[in-house]
Amino acid sequence: MQIRGMIVSLVFALAAGSVAAADNPPAPGFDAAGSDARAVEIADRTMDAMGGRARWDAVQCLAWEIFGRRHTWNKWTGDYRLEDGDQLVIMNINDGQGRVWKGGAELEDGPEKAGALDRARSVWINDAYWVFMPYKLKDTGVTLKYLGERAAEDGRAADVLGLTFAGVGDTPENRYEVLVDRETGLVSQWSYFEKATDTEPQITSAWNNWHDFGGIKLAERDGRRAVTGIRVSADACPNAFKAP
Repeated sequence: MQIRGMIVSLVFALAAGSVAAADNPPAPGFDAAGSDARAVEIADRTMDAMGGRARWDAVQCLAWEIFGRRHTWNKWTGDYRLEDGDQLVIMNINDGQGRVWKGGAELEDGPEKAGALDRARSVWINDAYWVFMPYKLKDTGVTLKYLGERAAEDGRAADVLGLTFAGVGDTPENRYEVLVDRETGLVSQWSYFEKATDTEPQITSAWNNWHDFGGIKLAERDGRRAVTGIRVSADACPNAFKAP
């Protein structure tokens, strides 16, 4: 009877895993063949702990501030607003087209404007990843590996995911080790490696101060890497993308 109960429990666990995977399909180009099944299972659990894929997909507009830069992003359309010092950029991340104001004056077409648009897109890639990385564990170009169990710097037990990339972003040669808290399923820490072959990270940083924002969870963090002014909306935030 005990053995039968164990088998039934295993069947239900496998079924639950299948449902979780179906509820959190990978992005086109995710390296499913090269990724570990255990790592994918943990990524799906993390998505569920943050509110679930359906709620993340229902979010249209996100705003946040990090590193002194203010961002507003419509993730459905690619519309994006960056306020960075005396410079304002309103553009579309997908096609790279947009407008730039510096010191209140709009820049004409030319090298300075083109450079500002290119930089804004790179800033978006970097700053959005610092806030939304846990939602992007099964993104295009990502390979996930399970690296075992390790204690985070706060002493809590965590599963370690290894993330490498192929042909995406500005720096596909980067590597990350992402620690997922075994109790909560939320990311608790990450380490950034400039090169996939590096043995020592350049940055190790906690992911803490998780809070609910409109049905999804985001980590506000602390210190220099704190994320502030978070807004989550199911509408398009159209006023954010109008010219000043």
